[in-house]
Amino acid sequence: MALDPAVVLPDALIEEIRSRAPGYDERNEFFQEDFDALVAAGYLKAFVPEGDGGLGAGLADVVRLQRRLAQAAPATALAVNMHLVWTGVAKVLADRGDSSLAFVLEEAAAGEVFAFGVSEAGNDSVLFDSVTEAVPRPDGGYAFTGTKVFTSLAPAWTRMGTFGKDTAGEEPQLVWGFIRRDEPGWRHLDDWNTLGMRASQSRTTVLEGATARADRIVRKLPVGPNPDLLVFGIFSVFETLLAAVYTGVAERGLTLAVDAAHRRRSHRTGRSYSQDPDIRWQIAELGLAVDGMIPQLESVAADIDGLADRGAAWFRALSGLKHRATETAKSVVDGAMRVGGGSGYFRGSELERLYRDVLAGLYHPSDPESAHATVATNLLGPIEEV
Repeated sequence: MALDPAVVLPDALIEEIRSRAPGYDERNEFFQEDFDALVAAGYLKAFVPEGDGGLGAGLADVVRLQRRLAQAAPATALAVNMHLVWTGVAKVLADRGDSSLAFVLEEAAAGEVFAFGVSEAGNDSVLFDSVTEAVPRPDGGYAFTGTKVFTSLAPAWTRMGTFGKDTAGEEPQLVWGFIRRDEPGWRHLDDWNTLGMRASQSRTTVLEGATARADRIVRKLPVGPNPDLLVFGIFSVFETLLAAVYTGVAERGLTLAVDAAHRRRSHRTGRSYSQDPDIRWQIAELGLAVDGMIPQLESVAADIDGLADRGAAWFRALSGLKHRATETAKSVVDGAMRVGGGSGYFRGSELERLYRDVLAGLYHPSDPESAHATVATNLLGPIEEV
Protein backbone atom coordinates (compact mmCIF):
# COMPACT_ATOMS: atom_id res chain seq x y z
CA MET A 1 0.00 0.00 0.00
CA ALA A 2 1.32 3.45 -0.91
CA LEU A 3 2.48 5.72 1.89
CA ASP A 4 0.44 8.84 2.55
CA PRO A 5 2.85 11.82 2.41
CA ALA A 6 0.55 13.83 4.70
CA VAL A 7 0.89 11.14 7.37
CA VAL A 8 4.69 10.84 7.15
CA LEU A 9 5.07 14.63 6.82
CA PRO A 10 2.02 16.10 8.56
CA ASP A 11 0.95 19.66 7.92
CA ALA A 12 2.30 20.90 11.27
CA LEU A 13 5.78 19.54 10.51
CA ILE A 14 5.73 20.93 6.98
CA GLU A 15 4.83 24.39 8.28
CA GLU A 16 7.61 24.23 10.89
CA ILE A 17 10.10 23.32 8.18
CA ARG A 18 8.81 26.06 5.88
CA SER A 19 9.09 28.64 8.68
CA ARG A 20 12.76 27.86 9.25
CA ALA A 21 13.84 27.92 5.60
CA PRO A 22 14.30 31.72 5.30
CA GLY A 23 16.58 31.84 8.34
CA TYR A 24 18.77 28.98 7.16
CA ASP A 25 19.09 30.67 3.79
CA GLU A 26 19.90 34.10 5.21
CA ARG A 27 22.49 32.73 7.65
CA ASN A 28 23.93 30.20 5.16
CA GLU A 29 23.35 27.59 7.86
CA PHE A 30 22.78 23.84 7.88
CA PHE A 31 19.15 22.81 8.48
CA GLN A 32 19.88 21.18 11.84
CA GLU A 33 16.40 21.56 13.36
CA ASP A 34 14.80 20.22 10.18
CA PHE A 35 17.27 17.35 10.16
CA ASP A 36 16.51 16.45 13.77
CA ALA A 37 12.76 16.59 13.12
CA LEU A 38 13.04 14.40 10.02
CA VAL A 39 15.16 11.86 11.91
CA ALA A 40 12.54 11.79 14.68
CA ALA A 41 9.83 11.21 12.06
CA GLY A 42 11.74 8.22 10.65
CA TYR A 43 12.14 10.00 7.33
CA LEU A 44 15.75 8.95 6.77
CA LYS A 45 14.61 5.33 7.13
CA ALA A 46 12.10 5.64 4.30
CA PHE A 47 13.64 2.81 2.23
CA VAL A 48 14.40 0.63 5.25
CA PRO A 49 12.00 -2.34 5.50
CA GLU A 50 9.23 -2.02 8.05
CA GLY A 51 10.49 -5.13 9.83
CA ASP A 52 13.76 -3.28 10.51
CA GLY A 53 12.05 -0.16 11.83
CA GLY A 54 11.73 1.76 8.57
CA LEU A 55 8.84 3.00 6.45
CA GLY A 56 9.14 0.20 3.87
CA ALA A 57 8.81 2.72 1.05
CA GLY A 58 9.35 2.20 -2.63
CA LEU A 59 10.80 4.82 -4.95
CA ALA A 60 7.33 6.02 -6.00
CA ASP A 61 6.52 6.64 -2.30
CA VAL A 62 9.71 8.59 -1.72
CA VAL A 63 9.13 10.64 -4.87
CA ARG A 64 5.83 11.83 -3.40
CA LEU A 65 7.46 12.51 -0.03
CA GLN A 66 10.27 14.53 -1.57
CA ARG A 67 7.86 16.57 -3.66
CA ARG A 68 6.03 17.49 -0.47
CA LEU A 69 9.19 18.30 1.48
CA ALA A 70 10.59 20.39 -1.38
CA GLN A 71 7.46 22.53 -1.38
CA ALA A 72 8.37 23.54 2.17
CA ALA A 73 12.17 23.80 1.96
CA PRO A 74 13.98 22.96 -1.29
CA ALA A 75 17.46 22.98 0.24
CA THR A 76 16.41 20.61 3.02
CA ALA A 77 14.87 18.24 0.48
CA LEU A 78 17.88 18.39 -1.83
CA ALA A 79 20.33 17.56 0.95
CA VAL A 80 18.24 14.70 2.34
CA ASN A 81 18.07 13.40 -1.25
CA MET A 82 21.72 12.38 -1.04
CA HIS A 83 21.10 10.01 1.89
CA LEU A 84 17.97 8.73 0.19
CA VAL A 85 19.94 8.07 -3.01
CA TRP A 86 22.23 5.55 -1.32
CA THR A 87 19.46 3.87 0.63
CA GLY A 88 17.33 3.86 -2.53
CA VAL A 89 20.15 2.29 -4.53
CA ALA A 90 20.46 -0.41 -1.88
CA LYS A 91 16.76 -1.16 -2.30
CA VAL A 92 16.96 -1.17 -6.12
CA LEU A 93 19.79 -3.70 -5.93
CA ALA A 94 18.06 -5.83 -3.27
CA ASP A 95 14.84 -5.92 -5.32
CA ARG A 96 16.90 -7.38 -8.17
CA GLY A 97 18.62 -10.02 -6.08
CA ASP A 98 21.88 -8.13 -5.37
CA SER A 99 22.74 -7.91 -1.66
CA SER A 100 26.03 -6.02 -2.04
CA LEU A 101 24.56 -2.89 -0.44
CA ALA A 102 22.51 -4.68 2.23
CA PHE A 103 24.70 -3.08 4.88
CA VAL A 104 23.53 0.37 3.75
CA LEU A 105 19.95 -0.37 4.76
CA GLU A 106 21.13 -2.11 7.93
CA GLU A 107 23.23 0.87 8.96
CA ALA A 108 20.51 3.35 7.98
CA ALA A 109 18.15 1.40 10.23
CA ALA A 110 20.68 1.92 13.04
CA GLY A 111 20.73 5.68 12.42
CA GLU A 112 23.73 6.14 10.14
CA VAL A 113 23.53 8.97 7.61
CA PHE A 114 24.94 8.56 4.11
CA ALA A 115 26.59 11.22 1.95
CA PHE A 116 27.09 11.03 -1.81
CA GLY A 117 30.78 11.73 -2.40
CA VAL A 118 30.91 11.21 -6.15
CA SER A 119 31.01 14.51 -8.08
CA GLU A 120 34.40 15.89 -9.11
CA ALA A 121 35.09 19.31 -10.58
CA GLY A 122 35.65 19.06 -14.32
CA ASN A 123 34.90 15.32 -14.53
CA ASP A 124 32.32 15.20 -17.30
CA SER A 125 32.57 11.39 -17.40
CA VAL A 126 30.61 11.42 -14.10
CA LEU A 127 30.17 7.73 -13.14
CA PHE A 128 32.42 6.33 -15.88
CA ASP A 129 35.80 7.70 -14.81
CA SER A 130 37.36 9.39 -11.81
CA VAL A 131 40.21 11.78 -11.05
CA THR A 132 40.35 10.49 -7.47
CA GLU A 133 43.10 7.98 -6.74
CA ALA A 134 42.11 4.63 -5.21
CA VAL A 135 45.12 2.79 -3.80
CA PRO A 136 44.73 -0.86 -2.77
CA ARG A 137 45.74 -1.83 0.75
CA PRO A 138 47.13 -5.18 1.85
CA ASP A 139 43.95 -5.96 3.81
CA GLY A 140 41.73 -5.63 0.71
CA GLY A 141 40.55 -2.13 1.50
CA TYR A 142 41.29 1.01 -0.49
CA ALA A 143 42.62 4.46 0.36
CA PHE A 144 41.03 7.32 -1.59
CA THR A 145 42.80 10.59 -2.37
CA GLY A 146 41.07 13.33 -4.32
CA THR A 147 38.52 16.12 -4.10
CA LYS A 148 34.75 15.66 -4.18
CA VAL A 149 32.43 18.60 -4.73
CA PHE A 150 28.80 19.22 -3.80
CA THR A 151 28.86 16.76 -0.90
CA SER A 152 25.58 17.55 0.80
CA LEU A 153 24.86 16.86 4.47
CA ALA A 154 28.44 17.89 5.27
CA PRO A 155 27.78 18.55 8.98
CA ALA A 156 25.71 15.40 9.53
CA TRP A 157 26.87 12.40 7.50
CA THR A 158 28.43 9.42 9.21
CA ARG A 159 29.11 7.31 6.09
CA MET A 160 30.12 8.48 2.62
CA GLY A 161 29.79 6.45 -0.56
CA THR A 162 32.56 7.40 -2.96
CA PHE A 163 34.71 6.12 -5.81
CA GLY A 164 38.15 6.50 -7.35
CA LYS A 165 40.46 4.95 -9.95
CA ASP A 166 42.93 2.17 -9.21
CA THR A 167 45.74 2.30 -11.78
CA ALA A 168 47.97 -0.30 -10.11
CA GLY A 169 46.96 -3.20 -12.36
CA GLU A 170 47.19 -3.85 -16.08
CA GLU A 171 43.84 -2.12 -16.66
CA PRO A 172 42.53 0.77 -14.55
CA GLN A 173 39.51 0.03 -12.39
CA LEU A 174 36.87 2.24 -10.82
CA VAL A 175 36.57 1.27 -7.17
CA TRP A 176 33.39 2.02 -5.21
CA GLY A 177 33.39 1.97 -1.43
CA PHE A 178 32.19 3.59 1.76
CA ILE A 179 34.28 5.57 4.25
CA ARG A 180 33.39 6.49 7.83
CA ARG A 181 33.26 9.93 9.40
CA ASP A 182 34.90 8.68 12.60
CA GLU A 183 38.04 7.55 10.77
CA PRO A 184 40.83 9.83 9.47
CA GLY A 185 41.78 10.82 5.95
CA TRP A 186 39.16 13.38 4.99
CA ARG A 187 38.23 16.99 5.65
CA HIS A 188 35.59 19.47 4.55
CA LEU A 189 36.29 22.92 3.18
CA ASP A 190 34.17 25.73 4.57
CA ASP A 191 33.37 26.87 1.04
CA TRP A 192 29.57 26.63 0.72
CA ASN A 193 28.59 30.25 0.06
CA THR A 194 26.27 29.96 -2.91
CA LEU A 195 23.46 31.71 -4.73
CA GLY A 196 20.84 29.18 -3.60
CA MET A 197 20.23 25.84 -1.89
CA ARG A 198 22.32 27.29 0.91
CA ALA A 199 20.99 25.19 3.78
CA SER A 200 22.16 21.99 2.08
CA GLN A 201 25.76 22.87 3.07
CA SER A 202 27.09 20.80 0.18
CA ARG A 203 30.71 21.51 0.96
CA THR A 204 33.80 20.31 -0.87
CA THR A 205 35.30 17.17 0.68
CA VAL A 206 39.04 16.56 0.41
CA LEU A 207 40.00 12.90 0.65
CA GLU A 208 43.56 12.40 1.90
CA GLY A 209 43.93 8.65 2.10
CA ALA A 210 40.46 8.06 3.50
CA THR A 211 40.05 4.32 3.82
CA ALA A 212 37.17 2.08 2.90
CA ARG A 213 37.52 -1.30 4.56
CA ALA A 214 37.53 -4.46 2.48
CA ASP A 215 33.96 -5.33 3.48
CA ARG A 216 32.85 -1.88 2.33
CA ILE A 217 34.30 -2.11 -1.18
CA VAL A 218 31.21 -2.82 -3.26
CA ARG A 219 32.40 -2.71 -6.89
CA LYS A 220 35.46 -2.72 -9.12
CA LEU A 221 34.44 -1.75 -12.64
CA PRO A 222 36.28 -0.97 -15.87
CA VAL A 223 36.62 2.67 -16.89
CA GLY A 224 33.93 3.75 -19.31
CA PRO A 225 30.20 3.13 -19.77
CA ASN A 226 29.13 0.00 -17.97
CA PRO A 227 25.80 -1.84 -17.64
CA ASP A 228 26.55 -2.93 -14.06
CA LEU A 229 23.53 -2.90 -11.77
CA LEU A 230 25.22 -0.45 -9.38
CA VAL A 231 25.52 2.09 -12.22
CA PHE A 232 21.87 1.64 -13.10
CA GLY A 233 20.88 1.90 -9.45
CA ILE A 234 22.77 5.15 -8.87
CA PHE A 235 21.62 6.74 -12.12
CA SER A 236 17.98 5.73 -11.73
CA VAL A 237 17.54 6.78 -8.10
CA PHE A 238 19.65 9.93 -8.36
CA GLU A 239 17.87 11.27 -11.44
CA THR A 240 14.39 10.35 -10.22
CA LEU A 241 14.76 11.86 -6.77
CA LEU A 242 16.32 15.01 -8.24
CA ALA A 243 13.31 15.30 -10.53
CA ALA A 244 11.05 14.88 -7.49
CA VAL A 245 12.68 17.77 -5.64
CA TYR A 246 12.45 20.14 -8.58
CA THR A 247 8.89 19.07 -9.31
CA GLY A 248 8.09 20.08 -5.73
CA VAL A 249 9.76 23.44 -6.32
CA ALA A 250 7.60 23.94 -9.42
CA GLU A 251 4.46 22.98 -7.49
CA ARG A 252 5.26 25.53 -4.80
CA GLY A 253 5.96 28.18 -7.43
CA LEU A 254 2.54 27.55 -8.94
CA THR A 255 0.88 27.82 -5.53
CA LEU A 256 2.59 31.15 -4.85
CA ALA A 257 1.57 32.44 -8.27
CA VAL A 258 -2.08 31.53 -7.63
CA ASP A 259 -1.94 33.13 -4.18
CA ALA A 260 -0.47 36.32 -5.63
CA ALA A 261 -3.12 36.50 -8.34
CA HIS A 262 -5.86 36.34 -5.72
CA ARG A 263 -4.08 38.76 -3.36
CA ARG A 264 -3.12 41.51 -5.83
CA ARG A 265 -5.77 43.94 -7.03
CA SER A 266 -5.81 46.24 -10.01
CA HIS A 267 -5.95 49.93 -9.10
CA ARG A 268 -7.55 50.60 -12.45
CA THR A 269 -10.42 48.11 -12.22
CA GLY A 270 -10.54 47.36 -8.49
CA ARG A 271 -10.72 43.66 -9.31
CA SER A 272 -8.42 40.86 -8.24
CA TYR A 273 -5.71 39.92 -10.72
CA SER A 274 -7.20 36.45 -10.70
CA GLN A 275 -9.89 37.97 -12.94
CA ASP A 276 -7.41 39.47 -15.40
CA PRO A 277 -7.40 37.46 -18.69
CA ASP A 278 -3.66 37.88 -19.21
CA ILE A 279 -2.80 36.72 -15.68
CA ARG A 280 -5.22 33.81 -16.00
CA TRP A 281 -3.51 32.72 -19.20
CA GLN A 282 -0.07 32.95 -17.59
CA ILE A 283 -1.14 30.86 -14.60
CA ALA A 284 -2.81 28.33 -16.88
CA GLU A 285 0.53 27.95 -18.69
CA LEU A 286 2.26 27.28 -15.37
CA GLY A 287 -0.40 24.75 -14.42
CA LEU A 288 -0.09 22.94 -17.73
CA ALA A 289 3.66 22.71 -17.26
CA VAL A 290 3.39 21.28 -13.74
CA ASP A 291 0.66 18.86 -14.78
CA GLY A 292 2.93 17.52 -17.52
CA MET A 293 5.81 16.79 -15.13
CA ILE A 294 4.02 14.64 -12.58
CA PRO A 295 2.81 11.72 -14.74
CA GLN A 296 6.27 11.16 -16.23
CA LEU A 297 7.87 11.25 -12.80
CA GLU A 298 5.35 8.81 -11.34
CA SER A 299 5.63 6.48 -14.33
CA VAL A 300 9.42 6.25 -14.15
CA ALA A 301 9.40 5.67 -10.38
CA ALA A 302 6.69 3.01 -10.67
CA ASP A 303 8.64 1.20 -13.40
CA ILE A 304 11.78 1.15 -11.27
CA ASP A 305 9.79 -0.25 -8.34
CA GLY A 306 8.10 -2.75 -10.65
CA LEU A 307 11.38 -4.01 -12.17
CA ALA A 308 10.26 -2.96 -15.63
CA ASP A 309 12.70 -3.68 -18.44
CA ARG A 310 13.09 -0.59 -20.60
CA GLY A 311 16.45 -1.83 -21.87
CA ALA A 312 18.60 0.80 -23.51
CA ALA A 313 15.74 3.30 -23.25
CA TRP A 314 16.24 3.58 -19.47
CA PHE A 315 19.05 6.10 -19.70
CA ARG A 316 17.09 8.18 -22.21
CA ALA A 317 14.09 8.17 -19.85
CA LEU A 318 16.10 9.03 -16.74
CA SER A 319 18.27 11.79 -18.17
CA GLY A 320 15.23 13.23 -19.95
CA LEU A 321 13.20 13.16 -16.75
CA LYS A 322 15.80 15.09 -14.79
CA HIS A 323 16.31 17.59 -17.62
CA ARG A 324 12.60 18.22 -18.07
CA ALA A 325 11.97 18.57 -14.33
CA THR A 326 14.72 21.10 -13.71
CA GLU A 327 14.05 23.14 -16.84
CA THR A 328 10.31 23.16 -16.24
CA ALA A 329 10.76 24.12 -12.59
CA LYS A 330 12.97 27.03 -13.64
CA SER A 331 10.35 28.16 -16.15
CA VAL A 332 7.49 27.86 -13.65
CA VAL A 333 9.28 29.82 -10.93
CA ASP A 334 10.20 32.47 -13.48
CA GLY A 335 6.52 32.70 -14.44
CA ALA A 336 5.51 32.94 -10.78
CA MET A 337 7.91 35.87 -10.36
CA ARG A 338 6.19 37.63 -13.25
CA VAL A 339 2.71 37.02 -11.87
CA GLY A 340 3.70 37.85 -8.30
CA GLY A 341 4.82 41.39 -9.00
CA GLY A 342 7.76 43.40 -7.72
CA SER A 343 7.49 42.21 -4.12
CA GLY A 344 9.01 38.91 -5.18
CA TYR A 345 12.21 40.72 -6.15
CA PHE A 346 12.94 41.74 -2.56
CA ARG A 347 15.30 39.73 -0.36
CA GLY A 348 13.41 37.58 2.08
CA SER A 349 10.41 36.79 -0.08
CA GLU A 350 9.74 33.11 -0.64
CA LEU A 351 9.63 33.57 -4.40
CA GLU A 352 13.01 35.29 -4.37
CA ARG A 353 14.48 32.31 -2.51
CA LEU A 354 12.80 29.80 -4.85
CA TYR A 355 14.16 31.73 -7.82
CA ARG A 356 17.70 31.26 -6.50
CA ASP A 357 17.19 27.68 -5.34
CA VAL A 358 15.79 26.44 -8.64
CA LEU A 359 18.93 27.51 -10.51
CA ALA A 360 20.90 24.73 -8.81
CA GLY A 361 19.09 22.33 -11.12
CA LEU A 362 21.30 23.55 -13.96
CA TYR A 363 24.37 21.96 -12.41
CA HIS A 364 23.21 18.49 -11.41
CA PRO A 365 23.92 15.65 -13.82
CA SER A 366 22.63 14.98 -16.34
CA ASP A 367 23.28 18.47 -17.72
CA PRO A 368 21.40 19.58 -20.84
CA GLU A 369 24.23 18.59 -23.19
CA SER A 370 24.51 15.10 -21.71
CA ALA A 371 20.73 14.60 -21.68
CA HIS A 372 20.39 15.55 -25.34
CA ALA A 373 23.34 13.36 -26.31
CA THR A 374 21.81 10.41 -24.47
CA VAL A 375 18.42 10.84 -26.11
CA ALA A 376 19.96 11.35 -29.56
CA THR A 377 22.07 8.21 -29.23
CA ASN A 378 19.02 6.18 -28.21
CA LEU A 379 16.98 7.47 -31.13
CA LEU A 380 19.64 7.76 -33.83
CA GLY A 381 22.41 5.45 -32.72
CA PRO A 382 25.99 6.51 -31.90
CA ILE A 383 27.90 9.04 -33.95
CA GLU A 384 29.78 7.26 -36.70
CA GLU A 385 33.55 7.35 -36.72
CA VAL A 386 34.96 9.31 -39.66
